[in-house]
Amino acid sequence: MLKIYGLYAITPDEQDTDILLCKVEEALQGGIRMLQYRNKLASHTLKVQQASTLLPLCRQYNVPLIINDSVKLCLELDADGVHLGADDGNLTETRTRLGINKILGASCYNRYDLALSAQNSGADYVAFGACFASSTKPNAPVAALDLFTRAKAELNIPAVAIGGITLDNAPLVIAAGASSTAVISAIFNADNIKIKTQQFSQLFG
Repeated sequence: MLKIYGLYAITPDEQDTDILLCKVEEALQGGIRMLQYRNKLASHTLKVQQASTLLPLCRQYNVPLIINDSVKLCLELDADGVHLGADDGNLTETRTRLGINKILGASCYNRYDLALSAQNSGADYVAFGACFASSTKPNAPVAALDLFTRAKAELNIPAVAIGGITLDNAPLVIAAGASSTAVISAIFNADNIKIKTQQFSQLFG
């Protein structure tokens, strides 16, 4: 199984597939270790189109493509995994559907009990957040950084930090024990996506 470590990019709600593709390629060139396709504004047809276009690009750079929320879309495209929120499906059933060779991630917000349950249900990683104020999810619960310290000490799977991650605060979550930082705006809103991605990647050594 892939070691989940480093910069984890999550796509913005971009309707133009060509623009999305260009942005993602810059991020791939900058060294992201994993990409999650997430577009809350897209129709199902557009999601299929965009994910289908992103998959061969990610394969070219040997970076796994994770599909947000949709196990069906992941399996249809033979993408590399799926990420589920607490209300997006049963993790144990999803692991059975995916098999052992695909990545399963779970949002655990600010709750350690959800992380324990996710690990027991076959998740490959858990995500805590929002770690900081987030423009993507302004009303998200705040996840204390000591969650990552506890997860690193007690869980057998890595913990990903998400929510308001910037170059300035990313070192805090890494020092606390996060294996990976998931970023949307700080990368894809940057004037130079490749350079910003490289700067994030360098934080992991």
